[in-house]
Amino acid sequence: MKIKFICPIWGMEDPTLEAKLEKIKEAGYDGVEMGASQDNKEREHAKNLLEKFDLMFIGQQWTDGNDIDEHFKSFEKQVRINSELNPYLINSHTGKDYFSLEENKRLFELTTNLAKNYNFKIIHETHRGRFTFSAMSTSEFINSFDNLELAADFSHWCCVSESYLEDQTQFVKEAINRTVHLHARVGYPQGPQVTDPRAPEWQYALQTHLNWWDKIIESNRKKGFSIQTIAPEFGPVEYLPTLPFTNKPVSDQWEINLFMKDLLKERYG
Repeated sequence: MKIKFICPIWGMEDPTLEAKLEKIKEAGYDGVEMGASQDNKEREHAKNLLEKFDLMFIGQQWTDGNDIDEHFKSFEKQVRINSELNPYLINSHTGKDYFSLEENKRLFELTTNLAKNYNFKIIHETHRGRFTFSAMSTSEFINSFDNLELAADFSHWCCVSESYLEDQTQFVKEAINRTVHLHARVGYPQGPQVTDPRAPEWQYALQTHLNWWDKIIESNRKKGFSIQTIAPEFGPVEYLPTLPFTNKPVSDQWEINLFMKDLLKERYG
């Protein structure tokens, strides 16, 4: 199984998309995760740049609206737009945590039916505010739908549950077995992102996440995956804490994500 490292465009401050993608390529990433522009010319430009730099594209999208029908319309539109950039897969933030279980299940069924029209996977990220906001809420879907596949970001679940999920190991195991794409960010019981995973005070948090990620890699190797995608996804300010009065970040987002990429590249070979 080949490990492909994907760089989220989130937080990059380079002035143009070309500058961002060139920086990503030079840093040793295999691809980029981002949402396609709604502008036709910008999408065509992005497609050409992805080909120029030989970067894998993972589409990112977020459903929105006041009800299930509006969320599905936004999902449908974003899938169509992202599909024009030839994605390896699409990672969706789907539904809302305040929708009822029945409403979120209906939305998932609609998205699943739509996905049949495309030749790439459409997966759903474990994320606060979405139907996958907690380990238990996601378990409801895993046990209801054999075709649910996940982008795992367990940092959110640490924050939501105020724990390292020690008492939810079965739910985590279920999610691990459905994970296709991995977001490598380290959370802790009071937040979705530690200040710096290199710091000694965060080594327990780092090791906890590494243990989960090891199981995801091993599970997908056993399934015969040819490619495993991993996106180091430490975020910018405001995800990244800042010093009072100055708004100066306490660490460097780009450097942290490079550290995570290199750590996992060495770990998984």
